[in-house]
Amino acid sequence: MVHHSGSIQSFKQHKGMHTSISEILKEKSLKPSRRSLPCLAQSQTHPINLNHFLSVPLRPEPKPEVEGLSQSISTSCSLLPPQTAEDSKDQYVEESEVSTCETRADEPFLLQKPVSRAKLEARTDSLQGKNPADSSGLFFRDGKKRIDYILVYKKSSPQVEKRCTFEKNLRAEGLMLEKEPSLTNNDIMFVKINVPWDTLCKYAEQMNIRMPFRKKCYFTDWKSKALGSRFHLRCRQMKSWLPRNPMKLDKEALPDLEETDCYTAPFSRARMHHFTINNRETFFSNSTRSRIVHHVLQRTKYEDGKSKLGINRLLGNSTYEAAFPPHEGGYKSRHPIKTHGPQNHRHLLYERWARWGIWYKYQPLDLIRRYFGEKIGLYFAWLGWYTGMLIPAALVGVFVFLYGLFTMDSSQVSKEICEANTTIMCPMCEETCEPWTLSDSCVYAKVTHLFDNGGTVFFAIFMAIWATVFLEFWKRRRAELTYDWDLIDWEEEEEELRPQFEAKYSRMERVNPISGKPEPFQPFSDKLSRLMVSVSGIFFMISLVLTAVFAVVVFRLIAMEKFASFNWYFVKKNWQFATSGTGVCINFMIIMSLNVVYEKVAYLLTNLEHPRTESEWENSFALKMFLFQFVNLNSSTFYIAFFLGRFAGRPGKYNKLFNRWRLEECHPSGCLIDLCLQMGVIMFFKQIWNNFMELGYPLLQNWWSRRKMKKGGGGGGQNVENKAQLPQWDKDWNLQPMNAHGLVDEYLEMVLQFGFTTIFVAAFPLAPLLALLNNIIEIRLDAYKFVTQWRRPMPARATDIGIWHGILEGIGVLAVITNAFVIAITSDYIPRFVYAFKYGPCVDKGHHHENECLRGYVNSSLSVFDMRDLKNSSQSIYCRYRDYRAPPWNSVPYEFTLQFWHVLAARLAFIIVFEHLVFGIKSFIAYLIPDMPKDLCDRMRREKYLMQEMMYEAELEHLQKERKKNGKRYHHEWP
Repeated sequence: MVHHSGSIQSFKQHKGMHTSISEILKEKSLKPSRRSLPCLAQSQTHPINLNHFLSVPLRPEPKPEVEGLSQSISTSCSLLPPQTAEDSKDQYVEESEVSTCETRADEPFLLQKPVSRAKLEARTDSLQGKNPADSSGLFFRDGKKRIDYILVYKKSSPQVEKRCTFEKNLRAEGLMLEKEPSLTNNDIMFVKINVPWDTLCKYAEQMNIRMPFRKKCYFTDWKSKALGSRFHLRCRQMKSWLPRNPMKLDKEALPDLEETDCYTAPFSRARMHHFTINNRETFFSNSTRSRIVHHVLQRTKYEDGKSKLGINRLLGNSTYEAAFPPHEGGYKSRHPIKTHGPQNHRHLLYERWARWGIWYKYQPLDLIRRYFGEKIGLYFAWLGWYTGMLIPAALVGVFVFLYGLFTMDSSQVSKEICEANTTIMCPMCEETCEPWTLSDSCVYAKVTHLFDNGGTVFFAIFMAIWATVFLEFWKRRRAELTYDWDLIDWEEEEEELRPQFEAKYSRMERVNPISGKPEPFQPFSDKLSRLMVSVSGIFFMISLVLTAVFAVVVFRLIAMEKFASFNWYFVKKNWQFATSGTGVCINFMIIMSLNVVYEKVAYLLTNLEHPRTESEWENSFALKMFLFQFVNLNSSTFYIAFFLGRFAGRPGKYNKLFNRWRLEECHPSGCLIDLCLQMGVIMFFKQIWNNFMELGYPLLQNWWSRRKMKKGGGGGGQNVENKAQLPQWDKDWNLQPMNAHGLVDEYLEMVLQFGFTTIFVAAFPLAPLLALLNNIIEIRLDAYKFVTQWRRPMPARATDIGIWHGILEGIGVLAVITNAFVIAITSDYIPRFVYAFKYGPCVDKGHHHENECLRGYVNSSLSVFDMRDLKNSSQSIYCRYRDYRAPPWNSVPYEFTLQFWHVLAARLAFIIVFEHLVFGIKSFIAYLIPDMPKDLCDRMRREKYLMQEMMYEAELEHLQKERKKNGKRYHHEWP
């Protein structure tokens, strides 16, 4: 249906709307859009050095791909000097490879002839003298074509035919290739890939990549218009009086990230005149160019056959050793960045993100996203958001801890334990142990009060609500980022099948409902059987964890007897700390040892399932790793929280393991300190170990690579004394590749930490503080690792954090349940509460001070036992033990008293009330906080409307120019 502009004009006048974009721009209360868009890559706000480093003057339209490619190859070959006999030993292209490629390739696609290394270096020196830009190793030999991707292979590899066919097909797709030998290893060859302009446009259109639209437009801020300009003027004046936020990055520090006011639209070659193309070399950002090359590499064949395509299969069969986009140069400079500006985006990231001196600054998320892609950008955005949300949780946790510290000496329970010099406790073992005085555990009781006090319940409720607020506000933050990064309308492409899946099920096919093409198919019966085997493997590994926990329990029982009868008085007096401390340390070593086994088992089980795509494989592997490590880390913690001291029995009738070791009891002040010690030791040492493995291990590997490089690389390479002399592709090859599992390990570490921070936080209020300090270090460690120690990963796109969001929500639900049980069962909050209001001195006297109401609590919580009831004992003294049982002179000795049942009923009631209350608050908060801000929804609808107007007027203007050029009469109506 075609509308005339006259009808549209009258309709808009009738409705009171603007008739054109030019009229919309005349509004006074307009402000530019704050969107961070891909047009940043071609904006005019680049630093001077970045313009010199990354930009090339616009050249005339390139010739067709095949013709231009043949000229390029012939030119580069003509530059090579003739080969001499003495240089034959330095050939970097094997004769067999050349002959094979010549027989299979067309004339324009022939590989380069052999060249000696000495001549190559001489030519390189001459090119460096002519073109400084080429010395960085980011361009072809002509100094004009930018390197968008690097392939690495060994000349000794037998897969010559596949490689030649693959490279021939890459050239046929429009890519330009150039080969270079490694200066550190004679067996290594680099294939540099460049994407010409026409190929970029073709695949940008196929991949629906959004690019900056030609016309600038604005959106109307209706709220500011209604409030008036005076109010905003006064607000700006008041804001100027306030001190500047030291955590924000200066605009001068990041001139390349200034906000622009352009919208984006899916690229189209037919409407290329709509887009802002100031410079063809910078119109597509480096990450976009690398993503286009990766798209081509994934879909290029290397043999005849349906499944014989893709760089992943060639990497799997050792045709190529590596494939990666190059870094944009070095990350350090001789000159300060404040005076000379950044050399490149990598240098800018290092100076404004990865350095330790700016640990307190916000992260430059737009620059991270532009350099590493949206998927990695979202990870750092989530990590930064999580770290920021930990600040209020850490502050409240510190206040709860300080409250326990200041009231430690005045606590009635601690006072009674420290003053109980005449209270004799029953021996901890039946043979070599002797009765002990309750006052000997005075320090233990005071330390317990630090974590088990009146603020514990409040802090548990606060952290449950905090977890909900964190996840709900992250949804809003994610919505803003997806809008700013042009991911709202982005849909993940149909993923290609994994090579292992195709090889396994190549004989069974069905039609893909999306693409309409036949593809391998896994029958349901086969999938179910493999899933059952995988689930059985998971349960087996979980049973192995429980076996390890059982071994630790046995060790604690043995250690308890040994330390309680130790000859050294200091150890004998503090046998509780000695038992818990050694048990936790041994448990930590078992945990870290089993983690190595679990990773390999999870890898094998995931491959056994034969997931269809890479994303399915990653989700399945991530879920297994989380289950394994979560159970491994928390199984012993669950034992201490809910089982320690619950089934110990009583003196004279203790429950024994294997009829040999008596089960462990809780201290008279409670078992919470054991749980606190378990969490603190594991959390502290695990964070140190993870940080070492994340940064220390890559540093050692890169140091070893540099050491071998200085000695000649072990492969006949040259002895390179100065690393700065190496081209960028050689430097990147000597870096460590990104983890094969992608961001799984990064997310896994943080999600497990989130579990420690929320699940047992009632027992350890300092957990958020430890997590905050660790994350401040973690952000800079990861930044340093990505910028300096790892090869540049392929810039991938994503709209959320994937399966991890569901896992975080599950942890939030589990945290409510566990904290309810920790307060009700593990801590002494409920027994103290029942005593104060039912059995204490404050009963029927109204409200009094807490310490007054708890007077006599310790004596009430200890039962009496007659030592004469023990076998082989003639002692006529009474000892005390922790329980609610009748005394030996009662008509029914050693039976549970009424107070025991009151405490048990109160515990069950507290669990029910706490869970329902907290879940109700969580659901209410989740309902109140929408997933997307309202102003963002209005902005998106406004932008959609303006985009339609822009497209209409731009197309109309284009057709009017065409008619005027052809000498035809034109008017203001749609043709």
